Amino acid sequence: QVQLQESDPGLVKPSQTLTLTCTVSGGSITGSTAYYWSWIRQPPGKPLEWIGYITNIGSTSYSPHLKRRASIYRDISKNQFTLQLNSVTPEDTAVYYCAADTRLPRTTPRSLDEYGYWGQGTQVTVSS
Repeated sequence: QVQLQESDPGLVKPSQTLTLTCTVSGGSITGSTAYYWSWIRQPPGKPLEWIGYITNIGSTSYSPHLKRRASIYRDISKNQFTLQLNSVTPEDTAVYYCAADTRLPRTTPRSLDEYGYWGQGTQVTVSS
């Protein structure tokens, strides 16, 4: 059974870089199953927003809205994948989730249950 756990970045100040790591257990991020390993977020009072993914073979894709600032990479030895979001602003305040599914993610997910697996989420607050 795949399980995912997001790291806790603490408070992030405007203009800084947000780094979030998802630790995966119960399955390999490089395994033969063609998972999309995704990052999504939910700002307060707003819908879920898909950020991007990395596949089991290392291909990446990002939301056009965040492509300029977002990067996803992986540490195979630790079975982790990481989101880096540059130049954050208070509008980046949200609960951030890592999630996985074998289906191509929606740009605008309706619910976390669209994913086969997801983490508990981590609160990211961007404030000075």
